[in-house]
Amino acid sequence: MFRWFLTLFLVVIVFSSLLPWLEKLGIGRLPGDLRFRLFGKQFSFPFASTILIALFVLVVARFVK
Repeated sequence: MFRWFLTLFLVVIVFSSLLPWLEKLGIGRLPGDLRFRLFGKQFSFPFASTILIALFVLVVARFVK
């Protein structure tokens, strides 16, 4: 379980850094993706998009075997 938590944490970090580029594709604006502005900075937590991408990678990995 710790491995899944660590993997999800790393995916959120990578996804957050790629978010400006991925928003052009429509990813990052799903219900469940939290975005707010605090002290002039915009913070985003793309939980739903991260789960969707992780499921997609899981399905692709199952078929590649």
